[in-house]
Amino acid sequence: MEEIKKYTQDEVNSTLWRACDTFRGKIDSSVYKDYVLVMLFIKYVSDIYKEHKKDLMRKYKNDEEMVNRQMRRERFVLDEISKFDYIYDKRNQTDIGETINKALAHVEEENKTKLRGVFKNIDFNSESVLGNTKERNAMLKNLLEDFVDLDLRPSRLIEEDVIGNAYEYMIANFASDAGKKGGEFFTPSEVSEILARIVKPEENDRIYDPTCGSGSLLIRAFKKIPSGKAQIYGQERNGQTQSLCRMNMFLHNIDDAKIVWGDTLSNPLHLENDKLMKFQVVVANPPFSLDKWAMGFAGEGDDKTFKMSEGNDPYKRFEWGVPPSSKGDYAFVLHMINSLAEGGRMATVLPHGVLFRGASEGRIRKNLIDMNLLDAVIGLPSNLFFGTGIPACILVFKQNRNRNDILFIDSSSDGMYEKGKNQNKLREEDIQRIVDAYEKYETVDKFTYVATKEEIKENDYNLNIPRYVDNFEEEAFVDMDAVAENILSIKAELAEVEDQMARYLEELDL
Repeated sequence: MEEIKKYTQDEVNSTLWRACDTFRGKIDSSVYKDYVLVMLFIKYVSDIYKEHKKDLMRKYKNDEEMVNRQMRRERFVLDEISKFDYIYDKRNQTDIGETINKALAHVEEENKTKLRGVFKNIDFNSESVLGNTKERNAMLKNLLEDFVDLDLRPSRLIEEDVIGNAYEYMIANFASDAGKKGGEFFTPSEVSEILARIVKPEENDRIYDPTCGSGSLLIRAFKKIPSGKAQIYGQERNGQTQSLCRMNMFLHNIDDAKIVWGDTLSNPLHLENDKLMKFQVVVANPPFSLDKWAMGFAGEGDDKTFKMSEGNDPYKRFEWGVPPSSKGDYAFVLHMINSLAEGGRMATVLPHGVLFRGASEGRIRKNLIDMNLLDAVIGLPSNLFFGTGIPACILVFKQNRNRNDILFIDSSSDGMYEKGKNQNKLREEDIQRIVDAYEKYETVDKFTYVATKEEIKENDYNLNIPRYVDNFEEEAFVDMDAVAENILSIKAELAEVEDQMARYLEELDL
């Protein structure tokens, strides 16, 4: 009997990466990634559907009517023109772009409750993006041919999470091109892992990310709960990214995630009784120092004269201070603090400026500390994020803290991460070192420091990590007598060489 070929994670990843060659040099990678990822999604749901139908035909002895009735209960329902094989058979037709668009519309229609609007931002028949009919058709034909031999049926995949992992692999590989605008940076998986381990999600928690991007942070946190009994909530202001996030959830077998589209600051959409919904776990990597973050509050008014004030926000998030218009970091922090349930845990990635900048940010920082919400400040190595060398930090907040001190961790010293040519990386031992230090919550020379509220007040609420953790390495003691002796020895050797040289020149009559 012929052995069934099974695909490894690397084989799936490399096939996907190869599919991108269809577009490289023709359209920007931040755009073409959406086409490749949507095609991955369609191929995956088609292959699952095909495998389940085959199994049911065997079970019900080829009773087509019975099998079709059972198939209506599948995770995703596909009609004939929605399946990848149907699209592939039409690959040589002049209207292939329109055929794919119709298939996507049918997938949405057949799965309204799960997939409504998920393909709204993708157009496989776009002349402005994919070029004229001839160029477009050639690209789409190549794309379909790249995918046809990739068998994504569950029985053909070696590991359970291959597809979800492949999706994340693709997004990470595109991040260096796509993640530079507006201070938005893709969160490396190891940073997501630190946040997930620190907030310790539990069964029945609500897990929330107000700037969820492609959803990797939410998925990391969710996967910490073995039973999978938790509810995921996310909001994302970029429509294309929100669609990718929703697909990412489905590819990780999370069918009930509530991922919404809109500006979290001016239009938060996760509400209960007209107030902000409360969550046990909040994780986020908001856009760094977002300029004009409050413009969504301006309404129809003149953007140039608009000045954000506490009273502009119906949810009263800025009572402790209104962040400066050019830096939205604390706007996101205050939104998250106001979204925390009793006993809630929150970890967020931010630029170091939040630790020491003054004016309104200083007042907000003082209130957060005085209200005993800040639990830890973790400094990360520089150059961890795609597209930026900016060093970042993690701030950990907790409702109902049982201590008054604040822990500082500096993980930026040599030896605490792996240096790379273009990008640094945290290894598993580096991640665990940070998490263990947070758990132990004690002072370790040149690594951690537990600061009292009094010390922080004496420092005018400045949280700059070097004020608390001194990781300066003293230079080795220099013995000046030995150095002087060494210089004399070198001079003597030099004189001897010069004398020898002179004798050689004399012998040569030069």
